[in-house]
Amino acid sequence: MLDANIKKQLDGYLTHIAHPIELSVSPGETDKGRELLGLAEEITSLSDHIGVKQVSGDRSPNMGVAQRGETPRVHFAGIPMGHEFTSLVLALLQTGGHPSKADPALLDQIRELDGDYEFETFISLSCQNCPDVVQALNLMATLNPRIRHTMIDGGLFQDEVEAREVMGVPAVFLNGKPFGNGRMSLAEIVSKLDDGAAARQAEKLKEKAPYDVLIVGGGPAGAAAAIYAARKGIRTGLISENFGGQVSDTMGIENMISMPYTEGPKLVAQMEQHVKEYDVEIITDQRAVGIREGGYVELDLASEATLRSRSVILATGARWRELSVPGEQEYRNKGVAYCPHCDGPFYKGKRVAVIGGGNSGIEAAIDLAGIVEHVTVLEFADSLKADDVLQRKAESLSNIDIICNAQTTEVVGDGKRVTGLHYTHRATGESHLLEVAGIFVQIGLIPNSEWLRDSDIKLSRFGEIEIDERGATSIPGVFAAGDVTTEPYKQIVIAMGAGSTAALSAFDHLIRTPDPAEEKVDTREAAEQAA
Repeated sequence: MLDANIKKQLDGYLTHIAHPIELSVSPGETDKGRELLGLAEEITSLSDHIGVKQVSGDRSPNMGVAQRGETPRVHFAGIPMGHEFTSLVLALLQTGGHPSKADPALLDQIRELDGDYEFETFISLSCQNCPDVVQALNLMATLNPRIRHTMIDGGLFQDEVEAREVMGVPAVFLNGKPFGNGRMSLAEIVSKLDDGAAARQAEKLKEKAPYDVLIVGGGPAGAAAAIYAARKGIRTGLISENFGGQVSDTMGIENMISMPYTEGPKLVAQMEQHVKEYDVEIITDQRAVGIREGGYVELDLASEATLRSRSVILATGARWRELSVPGEQEYRNKGVAYCPHCDGPFYKGKRVAVIGGGNSGIEAAIDLAGIVEHVTVLEFADSLKADDVLQRKAESLSNIDIICNAQTTEVVGDGKRVTGLHYTHRATGESHLLEVAGIFVQIGLIPNSEWLRDSDIKLSRFGEIEIDERGATSIPGVFAAGDVTTEPYKQIVIAMGAGSTAALSAFDHLIRTPDPAEEKVDTREAAEQAA
């Protein structure tokens, strides 16, 4: 099951296991169960510190991971390959005593959580966001004996998927009740469990000394800005709700120079690790809500804390644009989806629609065509905007139909899930009902700049931050980079270059501008001398 290259890498990882561990496999009577047992046996053959035993259980196939002699608190219901193979490796290492690289204060917070928590996470093996959630909850289970977590492959447990009305992944349940959907960081999960966590962190943030440069956003632009700023030897901070931005939702990346192919989550992990090699203070699970001029630039956070800095770089990126039609929010994650790679497998054998005829829309239709019964692409304009090569590929597939001049007007459902959508043909004015089980929205991006509307930062009519060739905004000392700006080409490599430019411009601003703290000292000394 594991090829020679993977075995060689895994063999190296497993040398870090300090305490003997045991895999408890409940294979059941299925081929997948036997496949899971085979995987466990292959892993045990690579390390004397790992054993395997067969058990019976309520859910099969299932594999529990625990230190020898203990009851498993980490479970994999399914075969953790694909994107989840890393989750399995980390579970082995952390259960075996290899320390996590997460913030030590956050790890202590997890150990101190009071209560009994039974987490279940429904995933698809093609979902690039799922491993972040699975790995976070697995880590929590290894640290706190009152926490258990089970990863559930929705493709193997369709009855549970139907019973719990799971229409998008990752879908997390806590003690049998819905807890969260979509990508969540370790810090976000802990904050939801620890009511006082946000207030305690806000108090700590209020005590922070001013930065030389403070970067808002953890995507490619923010990461590049942090690295370039830190290399100048100045006090650098990076604040973000989570690391990675839209890159985390990108499946295949083939245009990064010197890197023929990579995937979004892998690139995000590499960016984060690169930033952490420098003296950058990373603050996650925080959201900026306002910015003000003064002696320092002041950044207000949703937690009611305020950070100060001599310069600021705004790199808040963009997010998927929504349809903004009746029914969309009601059926979000119940048939309305935005990531075909993550949620496509849940529509196997069903009819779906893709809204949008640009590159992302047609790529989504092509990917989905290999899974679902039929795909209908609805494009608002009178022709597709996707590259010719993608259009030709889509047109060659018998289970893809393309309708142009189609304006989606309403998402409809039965109260539990999507059953179809209404659209109007713009050329004829006729209304139509398209019966589908899923709707994948792919109509471009919208800049994350709403929080700046009441500031002195000048925005374009599209809500983008207006910048010059140096990344400067309308406020002195405030720079911006990436997809949130008026830069016309929204590409990863361009965002990285823009982040680097903004950091160099911020440094140039710093060496030409007096430090507000020094100005206060000079003013006080002058007043004392005059007295």
